[in-house]
Amino acid sequence: MKTSGKYATGEKGVVATAFPNATLAGTDILKAGGNAVDAACSAALALGVCEPQASGLGGQTMMLISVDRKVVAIDGSSRAPSLAHVSAVTKTDRSNGYRATTVPSTPATLYYVHRKYGALPWETIVQPAIDIARGGYRITELQHRLQKREMKKFLSVDSKSGSTYFLDNGSPYNEGDLFVQQDLSRLLRTLAQKGIEEFYRGTTAKQIDADMRENGGLLRYDDLTLIPWPIERKPLRRQFRKHRVYSMPPPGAGRTLLFALMMIDAIPSRLLKSDEFRRVHILAGVFRKALLERTDRPFDPNFYPQVTDKEMLSRTFAHSCIRDIITKVDEAILPSLITEDEMSGETTHLSVMDRDGMAVSLTQSIERVYGSKAAAGGLGFLYNNYLMDYEYQQPEHPFYMRPNGVPWATVAPTLVFHGDKIWMALGSPGSERIFSSLAQFLLHVIDEKQSLFDAMEAPRVHCSLGGRVSLEKERFPEGLVDFLKEKKYRIDEREAYAFYMGAVHAAVRKEDGTGFEGVAEIRRDGTAAGV
Repeated sequence: MKTSGKYATGEKGVVATAFPNATLAGTDILKAGGNAVDAACSAALALGVCEPQASGLGGQTMMLISVDRKVVAIDGSSRAPSLAHVSAVTKTDRSNGYRATTVPSTPATLYYVHRKYGALPWETIVQPAIDIARGGYRITELQHRLQKREMKKFLSVDSKSGSTYFLDNGSPYNEGDLFVQQDLSRLLRTLAQKGIEEFYRGTTAKQIDADMRENGGLLRYDDLTLIPWPIERKPLRRQFRKHRVYSMPPPGAGRTLLFALMMIDAIPSRLLKSDEFRRVHILAGVFRKALLERTDRPFDPNFYPQVTDKEMLSRTFAHSCIRDIITKVDEAILPSLITEDEMSGETTHLSVMDRDGMAVSLTQSIERVYGSKAAAGGLGFLYNNYLMDYEYQQPEHPFYMRPNGVPWATVAPTLVFHGDKIWMALGSPGSERIFSSLAQFLLHVIDEKQSLFDAMEAPRVHCSLGGRVSLEKERFPEGLVDFLKEKKYRIDEREAYAFYMGAVHAAVRKEDGTGFEGVAEIRRDGTAAGV
């Protein structure tokens, strides 16, 4: 099995992230005596440097932590600026440029989590990110391809701030080029020495305010001074094949993952193995139903605490839904299709475990690839474009655009327990494909007893709310596409190992107690490493 750094084992812990430098940052922290939270925070900061297309100081971070035999969900949502309201944000504003950004929460979230659950000094945690920014890293083929794809959007920003920092004189960097970020290095050094309050209330905050005012942005110093500290929430929990699965509560999308798993759990595993065409058909129905329930039951715990998730995550409801899906599969009839726009966006994910039983599943993002394509002048990080993740038409919607409102997220950092012991930490980027990628990975590992590497590498399928089936066509049996077309699905053919189909990063404690395993996505640039 040629794993090329995608699979690793360790006796004392394991780290799996979306970039080799970030994985190394995490393992170095573990070797230095840090715990899983220390390693996760250091790796997350490093990812913001060497994977700027997916995350950074300008974004938001959510995670699940297993510590002292309990699981806590960290809701690190960003906030809409005080000047943001529906009449101030046009449809064009939401995707590109300075007016697309919310108040960045990643710095506050990582600092809070480290301060409460970490062990090593904050400066030690930040140092790997500083070193990467100052010394540079090599541009990957994936980054070259994404820069080429996003070049026009970079250049559409009047100030060209994003292209100045992240393109090579207006053109994509070549694979293998050394990419150095001196401004970001200086900012990280300042935050390491002065703490995160500097980002929100110090000179840095004033620089961001001035940058926004100069370029027509909505973010202000007053928004930053409130500091979007994360909220600790109770994670959602359900059973799947005799395992306890914890995932992210709203505004995250753990409900969608758990609802899909509950429907699948009602199907004997032997039936999903017997016929590949039928298996894909059932999964397409499950994924579409899960997305439909998410859309029909939006829930923001900050503003709508009276709305519960009991019906959506009740076993009786899940069983009735899967019976309906199985009936329609057998009748070979797909309900009338919706033709809505598919959700888009990108994120990054990392998973860490240590020998003391602490585990972290962390997902962070700047929303779309390279965020708003606008960068903070003199500071070297990209602003997010999370203002596209609000509702702009229905005032009664819990995620309707309002000052200080939080965006509706698709992330689902997840922890799995076997008995009373933590067994797996996993997650994925990929917007609406996150939950389907994770569900298929768990099916492969638990039902089919595949290795972590084989489960990660396996071909993936996804069905959108509108009945569009995305799949890595050449990796599925011949005739499957024609079969799905006969069932009235729209088909979205993707290449083998498609970037679009998510990126699972998982850490596992071996059940025999001999150590740990980790796996990083073959569809992206990540690696796994053990200590």
